[in-house]
Amino acid sequence: MLDMKWIRENRHEVEEAAQKKGIIIPLSRLLTVDEERGKVRQRIDELREARNKSTARVAELLMKQNHIEAEDIKAEVRDRNAALNEQETRLAELEREWKQLMLLIPNIPSKDSPIGVTDLDNVVVKTVGKLPVFAFEAKDHLALGEQLQLFDIPRGVKVAGSRNYFLKGAGLYLHRAVQQLAIDLLSDRGYTVMDVPLMLKEEALENTGFFPHGKDQTYELSDESKWLVGTSEASLISYFGNEVVDLSKGPIRLAAVSNCFRREAGSAGRDVRGLYRVHQFAKVEQVILCRNDLGAAEEMLTQITEMAEHILHLLELPYRIVAVCTGDMGLKNHKQFDVETWMPSRNAYGETHSASSLLDFQARRSGLRFRNEEGRLAYCYTLNNTAVATPRILIPLLENHQQADGSIYIPHALRPYMRGEDRIT
Repeated sequence: MLDMKWIRENRHEVEEAAQKKGIIIPLSRLLTVDEERGKVRQRIDELREARNKSTARVAELLMKQNHIEAEDIKAEVRDRNAALNEQETRLAELEREWKQLMLLIPNIPSKDSPIGVTDLDNVVVKTVGKLPVFAFEAKDHLALGEQLQLFDIPRGVKVAGSRNYFLKGAGLYLHRAVQQLAIDLLSDRGYTVMDVPLMLKEEALENTGFFPHGKDQTYELSDESKWLVGTSEASLISYFGNEVVDLSKGPIRLAAVSNCFRREAGSAGRDVRGLYRVHQFAKVEQVILCRNDLGAAEEMLTQITEMAEHILHLLELPYRIVAVCTGDMGLKNHKQFDVETWMPSRNAYGETHSASSLLDFQARRSGLRFRNEEGRLAYCYTLNNTAVATPRILIPLLENHQQADGSIYIPHALRPYMRGEDRIT
């Protein structure tokens, strides 16, 4: 959420940001509603002041036994109370509409974010690692998974419908191994790791910027008035919602490992084979709360992007980093980098990590504040990154590390979590 005063003073920049992100916004209506609620608030203050003066005058007259004039003023008080009730009802209506309109206003993209419409317009900023060259007929992760009995997609579909799966045996161990590797790395770097709620109130998803635009991608538990999270970012940010946090000793670093759920609405026919685009998956997510300093936020964004890089280095996988364009970064992000890992069966890089800076956009919605050096309350800046997401990461792990004998090479960093094995056979 942006500051309303800033929106009024920078209307052109808000309109330009929405245009760059491909979002239609009701800005004129928002400005009208904001102006009207200001007038109604002023009218309420005037009515309250007049009522209070009249009430005090009634008390004076009654003390002087002037009952006739007191009754006349009491009638005026009743009229003002009726007018006050009417204006307070109108203000409540305006406040509800104002909030809903504010939720539709996007964050301002950074000046160095590429301007574009889709992920095809993202800009490659770095490429790392050599692409594998196989001296044998390489298989995709589906064939490898079936051959080595790592997962079972047909039975996942039978039991739960499309885009579902069972992980089993070494497939499950590999799934858990990459998570534990990420957790250990984050713990060593001062992150507080949590197990978090996966069913959140609608308010929590609104406050973190996932609603209203993301509702079509989210599973609703209608009888519970709750929603299943698509990332633990929402839970981690909401942990400190409407609180004043202590940043005097530096940024707050949080992480969570959790299952995640995504409807994949609108993706019919896209990535239907295998483990790339599924309804249930797991993520190790990292979140940072820091001071409202742009330089600090840039430094934090670099750090969390480097975490994704470090994990891929340990997994011995080739990857590239792309600066995400304005049309692909969504409503809430100010600046975003995606990390894409080479997937031989696709003959392309596929997104496996995403790091974002939101400045104070998310904190304003969530009421996340801190005291600055002058002791004044200010909104935090927030950042987030996918340290690892699985089973998608299993695609490059299996395909890049397949061997001529049909086995899968296990990177050294994963072996302690894979019972010391160096191969999946």
